[in-house]
Amino acid sequence: MRKQKNGERLRIAMVGHKRMPSREGGIEVVVEELSTRMAARGQRVVCYNRGGHHVSGRQYDGENLKEYKQVRIKTVPTLERKGLAAMTSAMLWLPKLFGKRCIATVHGLDHQRAKWGRLARTYIMMGEKCAVKFADEIIVLSRGIQEYFRNIYGRETRFIPNGVSRPEHTEPHLLREWYGLNGGDYILFLARLTEEKGIRYLIEAYRQIRTDKKLVIAGGASDSGEYIRELKALAEGDDRIVFTGFVQGKLLDELYSNAYLYVLPSDAMSYGNCCVVSDIPECTEVVEDHAVIFEAGNTEKLKEKLEMLLEHPELTEEYKESSADFVCEKYNWDRVVDQTLELYRGEPEKRQQIYTYGSAGQISSPGSASSAAPHVMYMKSERGTDDRK
Repeated sequence: MRKQKNGERLRIAMVGHKRMPSREGGIEVVVEELSTRMAARGQRVVCYNRGGHHVSGRQYDGENLKEYKQVRIKTVPTLERKGLAAMTSAMLWLPKLFGKRCIATVHGLDHQRAKWGRLARTYIMMGEKCAVKFADEIIVLSRGIQEYFRNIYGRETRFIPNGVSRPEHTEPHLLREWYGLNGGDYILFLARLTEEKGIRYLIEAYRQIRTDKKLVIAGGASDSGEYIRELKALAEGDDRIVFTGFVQGKLLDELYSNAYLYVLPSDAMSYGNCCVVSDIPECTEVVEDHAVIFEAGNTEKLKEKLEMLLEHPELTEEYKESSADFVCEKYNWDRVVDQTLELYRGEPEKRQQIYTYGSAGQISSPGSASSAAPHVMYMKSERGTDDRK
């Protein structure tokens, strides 16, 4: 693929996420990383945020920014009904009518998620087919999704996984004050609370284990309030299980930094955590042999792995020592931005505005293996300064 000349820069619009900056889901984290890094390199980037309230409640609403780290932000009206907010962003065909170059990034297969009814799944599938038909390029985050598009649609895609940033370790001040946790004394699950994450299996397995280490379940839900009530009912009577709700900022950093081990993969490895993940390809591709793997959906196997790590802290430490270096090198954000910009530019005759759609019909969460989120982008090359090295 031929690269753009150094005198050119791109105008990029990103659509399909909820809000940026935000930690409402994995897509929002990805959009922030890509957009701010691209803007720092001299690209002109605009993020179109949805209107409405934070998925975990209006108490988490942030400031209505116009610009963030050189990225322009525009807020668009959004239908505040379940599923409809995402539907308003799933219109990849529209910029194509105006001759824009369109890139769809598929974060997962959202139609497989249990929370959507028949109508919503039908619409999501329409978005997926729309991406197949109209997108100039499709980016996927896992080999499994790449095979899916090849087998179902005969459509080739580009595999560009998300990056990981190396954070600083944070002492457990808020954890100690709010939850009586001192670090190294809890097992952590941190993600949006949705059925496909298998949290029920984790709670069932944990309740069978004799340990004084607590289980901290951190995260909110976008549409499935009933599911959270079911999880709390399942945990009832075991005061070792702590639900924090949605977390962000310093508390989020403290939770990652001080966990004894982390169940399910995410940025947790970058904090030097020992991770326990299920054996679905989307997880095993990420961790390789740097995490403990159990059979998906098997409560007994998960229990055995947790007991093994609780009984052998030296083994937990071995995984912790290798995880951060491994994941930060394998998923380097600068390399991800290089590959993504190269794809955005395309052939010289196609360097127009590029619409980065984020996915073929998503409504998904951070690092989720089963979410398909559209974040869209369009671009236009123009004369200016390109700060790429």
